[in-house]
Amino acid sequence: MTPLKPYLIRSIYEWIVDNNLTPYLLVNAEYPDAELPVDFIEDGKIILNIRPEAVQGLTLGNESIQFSARFSGKAMRIVAPTKAVLAIYARENGKGMVFEPEENEDETPPPQPEQPKAPQKPKLRIVK
Repeated sequence: MTPLKPYLIRSIYEWIVDNNLTPYLLVNAEYPDAELPVDFIEDGKIILNIRPEAVQGLTLGNESIQFSARFSGKAMRIVAPTKAVLAIYARENGKGMVFEPEENEDETPPPQPEQPKAPQKPKLRIVK
């Protein structure tokens, strides 16, 4: 089963942009394979403005979020693994969604223990 998180990120992003607000992404900058501007990382996290006017080539994929943007005048390609995204929200009002930090967990839900079967009533029949 595909993970739900990338779909939530895409839908919240669209809602924020449709309401003329500024979408911000809070990312765990210590996550493996993240390509982020190190000068802007604070406490292992970074906030990225992903408003269409601020980025180029934005791709909100299932595995990663990628785009190009300028940081201190230098163009940089950003790659944020979807699992590293901690929140997406509107700068103006803070509305959006916060995600639980993920640690390379398997997206497949654990098997459910079998439910004990209800005891069956004895079946009686008349024998002649």
